[in-house]
This record gives sequence, C-alpha cells and structure tokens, in this order.
Amino acid sequence: MKITFKPFFPFLFIALVSTSCHQTTTLTTVKSVDLKKYEGTWYSIASYPQFFERGTSNVRATYTAKDDYIEVYNQSTKDGKPNDITGKAFVVPNSGNAKLKVQFFWPLKGNYWIIDLADDYAWAVVSDPKRKTLWILSRTKTMDEKLFNSLIDKLVKNGFEKEKIVKMVQE
Repeated sequence: MKITFKPFFPFLFIALVSTSCHQTTTLTTVKSVDLKKYEGTWYSIASYPQFFERGTSNVRATYTAKDDYIEVYNQSTKDGKPNDITGKAFVVPNSGNAKLKVQFFWPLKGNYWIIDLADDYAWAVVSDPKRKTLWILSRTKTMDEKLFNSLIDKLVKNGFEKEKIVKMVQE
C-alpha cells in the first residue's frame, strides 16, 4: 500500500502561511524622553503582574536622576505592610533615553523600554523587547477610563495580550 501526502500539502501550506501572518511586529520605543520631565513619582495603573507585584497594592515608583544613573525607588503595600526596594536604571546609549536597563540585584539587569508617553508626561507605557512585561503608569492614582481603554486598544494592536493585563489597586 502506497501512502501519499499530496492531499495534505494545501493544508500544510495554509497552516504555514497563517502562522507566519501572526508574527508580531518589532516593539518600538518613543523617539526620545526628557529625563528631567520623567523624574518623579509614577503610579502603576495596570500591568502584566510580575512575581514581585503579586498580592500588592498602591504600587508606585519614584525616579531620581543621579550623576551617572537614575535611582528607582519602588513602593507598594502587601498584606497591609509597606514594601519597598531601591534600584538603579542606566540609559542605553543612542536610545533617546527611551531604553533603560534597570538593576535591583547585581549583576542582573532588566529591559525598561518606554513605548508610549503622553506629550505632557502625564502617563507612560513601559515594556521590554519581548513583551514579557508591561506597565501602564500615571502621575495620578487614577486614569480616565476612556484614555485607559484607548491605551489598551493600542497595546492589543501592538501584540500585547489583553487577558494578561491586570488593573492595579491604588488607594
């Protein structure tokens, strides 16, 4: 008995084409960031929760420029108790200050890419080149629902998974 695979070729072709069509585009950052305007406190409105954020509320980060790095002071509340950590962020050369490497534990550094930013620096969206992390940040504890939804729509069009985005509790 002779087995032929010819009838399966059209299905294989369709499967290969449809798989290649679902590739996400390369993630890009904003063109430039004025670090003086970016300094200060940012509240986490929503995120892809990372292991260190699970079960926390009131998540915020304060950025302060130093001579050769940016101090990152993260604060939250977990089980009713204050939770904080201080790290450093280093600007990636030739990135327009839109790409940073953040370090909380030497020698580990993580990507911090500013992928969207309000003209007045009222809100920002941060991720990494592989879309494994995501934060929607605001200068205030709350964000207009219409603005929030438009950012979510933009993120979904840019390859992020809506189901993974969790709103943070800010009290």
